[in-house]
Amino acid sequence: MKTITVGLVGVGKIARDQHIPSLARTPGIELAAACSRNAAVDGVRNFATLNEMLAAMPELDAVALCTPPHVRHALAAEALAAGKHVLLEKPPGATLSEIEPLIAMAEEKSLTLFATWHSRFAPAVIPAREFLADARIRSVSVEWKEDVRHWHPGQEWIWEPGGLGVFDPGINALSIVTAILPRPIFLTTASLEFPANRATPIAADLAFTDGEGLAVAAVFDWRQTGPQTWDIHVETDKGRLTLSSGGAKLAIDGAAVGIGPEAEYDGIYARFADLVQTGRSDVDVSPLRHVADAFMLGRRLEVDAFD
Repeated sequence: MKTITVGLVGVGKIARDQHIPSLARTPGIELAAACSRNAAVDGVRNFATLNEMLAAMPELDAVALCTPPHVRHALAAEALAAGKHVLLEKPPGATLSEIEPLIAMAEEKSLTLFATWHSRFAPAVIPAREFLADARIRSVSVEWKEDVRHWHPGQEWIWEPGGLGVFDPGINALSIVTAILPRPIFLTTASLEFPANRATPIAADLAFTDGEGLAVAAVFDWRQTGPQTWDIHVETDKGRLTLSSGGAKLAIDGAAVGIGPEAEYDGIYARFADLVQTGRSDVDVSPLRHVADAFMLGRRLEVDAFD
């Protein structure tokens, strides 16, 4: 089976920490090129723009977009127009409406479009979904708190419209919740805390329910120092399920459950290779839809400036 060659667009922290190592480890797919105006990747051809990369390397099979979300639509459209399969880092776009034309273009050209949610590939997510499939779920609580200065040093775009603010990590929690619960949920109330000097929120308090009245509460905060918190608790008739460390660990009633090793981005690229080889796409926008609902329904609260 032919190895899928990938051109990486955007060589920032997430590309260096996750995409490049996972591409090197994943069978059936390899990094062949990269493009960035400010950085380069050793061992592959490097370009300043996607246009230059596509013109110089027409043999590339696919493009992985690791840029900030507000520029992904144009880049994805350019890659699809050139006949390349496309992988989108999360979130797949800055808006929901810009994703639909990409889905149509990929379908028209028989190309793969993959909207990734890396937290869904955490090792405890599938075991959690299997545990909850036949459980009577009583309540769900999500606590996602981290230090923005540690995880996003110097990344001012996260504070601009389209950057999502605290929903940049919070959407990871929503991607897990939507993957493990057996029924869809929808937002009922939200409060969003905006620093006086920022255009996106630094914290959010959300309440969801489903068609059967399930209570789902989520708290996101970007001001946490010290130990970071990425936990989901689900009370059921079978016991209390806890996903911690962003889906890397699973416990039932406090007892740890053995699961596989953590390899989120290896899972993403294995999935992408399979989608390309089998001629399919995977574009689930439900986590982004919940974020859009929060901005639409949420009460805005101004808090102290944050630098």
